[in-house]
Amino acid sequence: METTRHFTATVYIVNDGATALHHHDRLGIRIPPGGHVDRDELPHRAGRREVREETGLEPTLLRETAAIDPPAGEVLPQPAHMLLYDINIHPDGRVGHQHIDHIYFGAVDSREIDPADGEADPSVWEWYTRRDLRESDLDSDTVAIGCEAIDAVEEWEATDSTAADASVSSAADTFES
Repeated sequence: METTRHFTATVYIVNDGATALHHHDRLGIRIPPGGHVDRDELPHRAGRREVREETGLEPTLLRETAAIDPPAGEVLPQPAHMLLYDINIHPDGRVGHQHIDHIYFGAVDSREIDPADGEADPSVWEWYTRRDLRESDLDSDTVAIGCEAIDAVEEWEATDSTAADASVSSAADTFES
């Protein structure tokens, strides 16, 4: 049997030194907002859409685009990480399904979770500081990437965030469909 793969996008959103994670019922773990990249959707747009749907918050992605101008294309915002997750493993050890996850970092202006209809209740969300993450029993990759996201947002906020925000937003808005 062939392994199927889907592209996904995840955004570790950060506000005031903490990142938001929610309990995912089917997976049984705490994860940041994210989900499948829809057909004809760009990964960074999927990440922003998933954050809006799951939390009601509007993220500003931190990764800037490269300063190149391809004559027949566009430069996409780079994810902080790309990971391959085994989602469905058969009893004989064969992997049936995988997610190729584009992981972004984003700053948000609020901690008020207000999900769209049909999304998980706000009560399943918690904000984790670096210390909370390190003292938790969360998966090690979630702890490491969560701490990295908090560091990246704090560093970004300490620099000229107005210029960075304009650069990221304008580059990201180029790909609005």
